Amino acid sequence: MLDTLFYFFAAITLISALLMVLSPNAVNAAICMIVSFVNTAALFVLLEAYFLAILQVLVYAGAVMVLFLFIIMLLDVDKDGSSYLKEKMSLAGSIAGFALLVILIFSAFVGGQYLPETALQAVGENPTGEGPGIPFTTSAKSFGYSLFTKYMLPFQVTGFLLLAAMIGVIVVSKKQGDFK
Repeated sequence: MLDTLFYFFAAITLISALLMVLSPNAVNAAICMIVSFVNTAALFVLLEAYFLAILQVLVYAGAVMVLFLFIIMLLDVDKDGSSYLKEKMSLAGSIAGFALLVILIFSAFVGGQYLPETALQAVGENPTGEGPGIPFTTSAKSFGYSLFTKYMLPFQVTGFLLLAAMIGVIVVSKKQGDFK
C-alpha cells in the first residue's frame, strides 16, 4: 500500500513540476508549483517526517507561493512585449539547466562518492557531529539546536538573500516616475 501511495504522489509531483516548467502562463505555473509542494509534503508524510511535511505546506505552499502569486499579479507578467534580451536569457537558462541535468545524471551513475570506513564509523557514533550537546533525534528541539549552532551561517545567509529579494521586488514594482 505504501509503495502504491509513493508512486502516486511521486507521479503527481513530477507531472505538476513538468507542467510548471512548460506552462506559458505564470499564474498557472504557480498553481502547478503549489500542487508539487503539497505532493512533496505527502511524500514526507510517507517517510514519517511529519515536521518537514508541515513546514513544507506552511512555508512553501503557503507563504512563499502567496508571495509569488502576489508578485506575478503585481508586476502583470503576462504582457506581450518580448524582447531580444529575454529570448537570449531564456536560451542561456535552458542551456544551463540542461548542463546541470547532465551533470546530475552523470554524478548519480558514476561512483566515487563513498566515504572511507573511518568517516562512516565516526558518523555512526554521533550522526550530527554536534559534540556533547543535544543528541540527534527527530524532535523539533534537536532541529532548532542544529539550526542555530552548526548551521547558523547558512541560516543568516538565507535571511540576507530573502532581504535582497524583497528589496529587488520593491525596486522592480515601482514605476519609473516614482523614484523622483
